[in-house]
Amino acid sequence: MKLGAHISTAKPFSSSITRAMEIGCECMQIFANPPQRWNPTPIQEEEIRLYKQLNIKAGIDPVIIHSIYLVNFASVNPFFYESSIKSLIDDMRKAKSIGALGVNTHLGSTKGGEFKDCLPKISQSVTRILNETEESNFIIENAAGAGNIIGDTLEEIAEIVSKVNSKRVKVLIDTAHAFASGYDLGTGSGLDDFLDRFDQLLGLDLLAGFHLNDSKSGLNSKRDRHADIGEGEIGLNLFQKVVTHPKLTDKFGILETPQDKMSWLNQLELLKELRKIPNKGK
Repeated sequence: MKLGAHISTAKPFSSSITRAMEIGCECMQIFANPPQRWNPTPIQEEEIRLYKQLNIKAGIDPVIIHSIYLVNFASVNPFFYESSIKSLIDDMRKAKSIGALGVNTHLGSTKGGEFKDCLPKISQSVTRILNETEESNFIIENAAGAGNIIGDTLEEIAEIVSKVNSKRVKVLIDTAHAFASGYDLGTGSGLDDFLDRFDQLLGLDLLAGFHLNDSKSGLNSKRDRHADIGEGEIGLNLFQKVVTHPKLTDKFGILETPQDKMSWLNQLELLKELRKIPNKGK
């Protein structure tokens, strides 16, 4: 499994490659737009050229773009709904321009509505985004389950993927979100049970990779609170299993931890050491 972290794209954009190299990233996640704003920010052509040039040497792959935080494909507010779609189209086009794997996003909230009633609207928005872009993958991230957030269960994600029916739709699993939504990944067979269920519902070929985050919140807490690797409720055992699992060798793992006790450089070093430990199965 390749390992990396969420890297800043503070100007100049191309320096994200240098920042990633400095902490030992083999892959990375970035924002292509300010995460709390609707208005997209253009990336200058010269910066795209420099980014690609730097990455020829660095070999950081894959790169994924994280969407802005405001996205809600189930919104009943026309402005929020249309802006969500336009924001993802912009991110997807930027992903293509820099050679990224795709765009990772949450889907939003039903705001008290029923998921089954929101499903057609969600699938239509994803289909429109795919139809108006090329090549880049639309990557659905699982949610922690707070409130009426969409996609906290594999079953909901599978329904959306089935409805859209496109090879460009992939899934990313955040370990902290999965744990908080009730998947007991920290137990001996927890990861294998989770992967078996994922394979049954979606197929492991649709699993793009992971956000590797420990959790400050307990199992099934429905609270999205990341912790440094080994410093939360999940524990090191899971992360050793993830980075060595024979079914996950072609996947990637991205850190989004708060760096409360360890820097990302140190956490990546820890994960790389865990990667050297033979996987003993269940």
